Amino acid sequence: MDVAKELLGGNMLAGGRAIRWLDDRDPRGAEVLASVFPHTGRAHIIGITGPPGAGKSTLANAMISQLRSRGRRVGVVAIDPSSPFSGGAILGDRVRMARHTLDADVFIRSIGTRGQAGGLSRSAHDACLILDAMGFDVILVETVGVGQDEIDIVALAHTTVIVGLPGLGDEVQAIKAGLMEVGDVFVINKADREGYEATRQQFELMLHLRAEGRQDSSLHWSPPVLRAVALNDEGIAEIIDATEAHAQFLRDNGEFERLSGQRERAQTLGLMGEALLQLALEKTDPDVLAAVEAREIDPYAAARLLLRSL
Repeated sequence: MDVAKELLGGNMLAGGRAIRWLDDRDPRGAEVLASVFPHTGRAHIIGITGPPGAGKSTLANAMISQLRSRGRRVGVVAIDPSSPFSGGAILGDRVRMARHTLDADVFIRSIGTRGQAGGLSRSAHDACLILDAMGFDVILVETVGVGQDEIDIVALAHTTVIVGLPGLGDEVQAIKAGLMEVGDVFVINKADREGYEATRQQFELMLHLRAEGRQDSSLHWSPPVLRAVALNDEGIAEIIDATEAHAQFLRDNGEFERLSGQRERAQTLGLMGEALLQLALEKTDPDVLAAVEAREIDPYAAARLLLRSL
């Protein structure tokens, strides 16, 4: 099978194989990516993040249905916690989205974090590129939401959806402060619970303070705060309306292409950093490390010595 040619034609098996190769760092994955890379940069990537228990998977599931009702082809990258034993993904998100598995215009891939900080796996970016090349209009990326600094999603997505829920006390404190600064669409899920109004007011106040801190608000997107009960499909159409309006806002201002370019630039630097670190480890003098262990030389001096030797 010519994997690159097949995935450009939308072949699900070829796409899954390419993503697996990239996740495993199989050289064949890089070869496929090199072939299909010129066909990327078109998909709208939507990141979905928020604290544990906010219902991110249920919301993503409902968003898929709404996007499909509008004729959009949807790819999903669900970041699952890795098994500490096998390193594989638990695949919980794919189980919860099972009702879409027979839809030929929906591709769902669960990827393990492999211990990666930031709530995103090291190959989430690669998976998005493959789905983009396959012709999916929208790619949903759902983060783990288990304590990681999930600001990484902002570097990957065009549109970041922050999901909260009532009943956490100080809701704004439950969401990472950095995300409150950069979120594009805010959703209060499980809004039929007690405390919804108080949570909405917290969000509105934080966004008001955020807007006041900007000199010319006319040049910035004004994030909406939306109500949803994802389990009952309530409020989902409004969420998709907001994400599509944000994508259009980015395109009208030339930001869509700029953000895509920044993402690829960051990926390039990240890959270079991995390669340089591996090279440094391979050339590290074990005698210097032994001297550190014996407290004959301090770690800072040892690092400088090892760097000079490179």
